[in-house]
Amino acid sequence: MAKHIDSINLTNQFLIAMPGMDDAAFSGTVVYLCDHSERGALGLVINRPTDINLGSLFRRIDLKLEIQPLQKMPVYFGGPVQTERGFVLHESTNAQYTYLMSVPGGLSMTTSKDVLEAVARGKGPEKFLLTLGHAAWEAGQLEEEISHNGWLNVEADPKIIFDVPPEQRFTAALSLLGITPLMLSREAGHA
Repeated sequence: MAKHIDSINLTNQFLIAMPGMDDAAFSGTVVYLCDHSERGALGLVINRPTDINLGSLFRRIDLKLEIQPLQKMPVYFGGPVQTERGFVLHESTNAQYTYLMSVPGGLSMTTSKDVLEAVARGKGPEKFLLTLGHAAWEAGQLEEEISHNGWLNVEADPKIIFDVPPEQRFTAALSLLGITPLMLSREAGHA
């Protein structure tokens, strides 16, 4: 059984926190997994907006945000690791950014300032989500959490990230599995 758990690859999937999630940083969250391998996992929380908006963040980093509708767009809590650093989750584009990670079969994540400069000029990705921080798991840690019913997983749907309001993303991600929050239990069941 452990061999099967060790070999799973959850890249380009949503992790949905179960009700019994002990870590307050992840309670009620949906995480988009950008990378998952034998070395560990990296993802971004997609449903926890902060009280910071793009306008105020861009002023802090001395960028003039020329696109007015983006001023009020929220910046998200992406996870408890490197919370001072920005991570931009976006649709794959032809643009080449300095630090770009293409998620196989999915989206792209960029951590370099050049993507923010492009967004500020209206030349960046059309659909994107900006987070401060990210989520990370050491080798085997995520598999262990899943085996203890900490997370559900399902193939990611970009529409949930970009088209669904943040407060509805948890329920929308669960609906991909055909379940609702009321169906979840804090108790783990093992046959």
